[in-house]
Amino acid sequence: QVQLVESGGGLVQPGGSLRLSCAASGSIFSRYTMAWYRQAPGKQQRELVARITRDNTTNYADSVKGRFTISRDNAKNTVYLQMNSLKEEDTAVYHCNYGNYFAPAFGSWGQGTQVTVSS
Repeated sequence: QVQLVESGGGLVQPGGSLRLSCAASGSIFSRYTMAWYRQAPGKQQRELVARITRDNTTNYADSVKGRFTISRDNAKNTVYLQMNSLKEEDTAVYHCNYGNYFAPAFGSWGQGTQVTVSS
């Protein structure tokens, strides 16, 4: 089982930026699609925000396209989410996970990292 630890969240004003990191244990990191999800306050479902395949093909939710960038460093077993031009509606707990392209959620959900966008 791959262990996932998210970090980098915080409080930021609208229009600001944050960079999230997700460190994964184990040597199988490079085999999988990695993804970022978020769960907004009061919502039960997590939203798939961005994913990146083994060959660095990326895909984004329409709500973040052009503002967020996902990247990965296989040597460091880490996936990143650069978030720019943040909006209040980006407020959520952000989680990372891994899997195949259509279901990048093989791992257990950790605590995630809180992102709060507020003036």
